Amino acid sequence: KMIKVIDIDALFDSYISDYVYKNIGKVKPEEIENNIPVLYTKFGKETLKELDGKTPETYYEDASTKDLLSVLKEHLEKGVSVPDFLPETLAKRKEDEKDFLFSLNDDENDEFIAYVMNILADMDVVFTKKYMEFLTLDYPSNIRELATELLSKKADEVKEDIFAVFNDSDEERKELFCEILSYSSKEDKTFDILTLQFAKNRDKTPIYASYLARFGDERALPFLMQAIEEEKITYADFEELRFAIEALGGEYNKIRDFSKDKSFRKIKETDKK
Repeated sequence: KMIKVIDIDALFDSYISDYVYKNIGKVKPEEIENNIPVLYTKFGKETLKELDGKTPETYYEDASTKDLLSVLKEHLEKGVSVPDFLPETLAKRKEDEKDFLFSLNDDENDEFIAYVMNILADMDVVFTKKYMEFLTLDYPSNIRELATELLSKKADEVKEDIFAVFNDSDEERKELFCEILSYSSKEDKTFDILTLQFAKNRDKTPIYASYLARFGDERALPFLMQAIEEEKITYADFEELRFAIEALGGEYNKIRDFSKDKSFRKIKETDKK
């Protein structure tokens, strides 16, 4: 039979109230507060009539992965809190990868897509083609950022796909692609892309400097040195560039005067306190 949307977290709340009631005078409120994770685990093993005599831990076990995914979606659509037991059960279903991949085609519900991506991340599954689609097509920024973070773990696998679409992409996407590429192994093509984007986007100096630092190719030092020498550089950019230069084994010791820079003055005032 189909599994129902049940607010297991609300059942946990009554379980806690019960516990508090039974332990009035014996347990301090802050002890209960610190004990919540332990109590949640204990609660997971309680048989409950609301769950047809099952425990929160076992409630989802007999349902198919498809059903669990649709019940997860229903939780989100109805605004019912998702109990940890549901994604935990799903994360054990590695053999049903196809069902997960299929559920990512749901273009109606971004929150659901993000949830499934996070469960897949716990399973160590990254659908590179699908996540590249999230980046290249018109998906909301939270999905794009999550896809970027997850593809960064597979940077070498996807770099050819990125090279194929890079030049035709807008600046926002190029930035995300560069973030992924900064995790890939050293290669001239990636080096050229990262240095070109760094030179082109002076308003994004900290971001692109951090990509160069992570990529770790010391041939970027002259580009960083040239940028840090600029007269009108802000203190924030200066710090980020200096960090990148040091990360690549260089050093920059010239004394610079940032007394007119707002953020520098703020930092100095905070230091005095």
